[in-house]
Amino acid sequence: MEKKACSIFCAGTYYGYEKPVTGSVIIAADGGADYLDSLGVKPDLVIGDFDSGKTAVTDCENVIKLNPVKDKTDTFEAVEQALALDCGEIHIFGGTGGRSAHTFANIQTLAMLAEKSVSAYLYGDNEIITAVHNGKLTFDPSSSGYISVFSLDTECRDVNIKSLKYTLKTAKITNNYPLGVSNEFTGEAGEISVGEGTLLVVYTFNAKLK
Repeated sequence: MEKKACSIFCAGTYYGYEKPVTGSVIIAADGGADYLDSLGVKPDLVIGDFDSGKTAVTDCENVIKLNPVKDKTDTFEAVEQALALDCGEIHIFGGTGGRSAHTFANIQTLAMLAEKSVSAYLYGDNEIITAVHNGKLTFDPSSSGYISVFSLDTECRDVNIKSLKYTLKTAKITNNYPLGVSNEFTGEAGEISVGEGTLLVVYTFNAKLK
């Protein structure tokens, strides 16, 4: 069964290619409403404390205004709304660049979603960031460019990397040694799997998941 998709637009940096995934629920997290307004796209929901957005409160009928004194980021709150709408695939745009603290927070959000078996993608400058928990990712043979893998846990066990330039078999990757940086696609169906733990996976736009 095809997963219900959600496109979340944040108040970070945009690189000129970002647009909602076709047929997805569109959520603006605070200042992300300004970017959607520049595209002429009306979000289904706007949520935030509105400390960074100018058009957010007035340009959408469905608005959730948050107290600025809170424990969660606006993006995390938007993700929770997506989960409440039973979205099993979440695309986060404008969630990198700007304040690095928010980029790190969004990476932690990817880890949370991976543990819930929700497919989630954070879009950066010519790269996509995702996470996999106790599972695997398989890439189409047409994929090209670079791919990197990092441990989001103290250690990830039973890590396997197949059909990429550099391979691993039943390896352990830790969060204090960058073993998995700058691998490359080879024209074959590359695969990354982890038996125990959560891996962060960063790959270029020329790569495509199967």
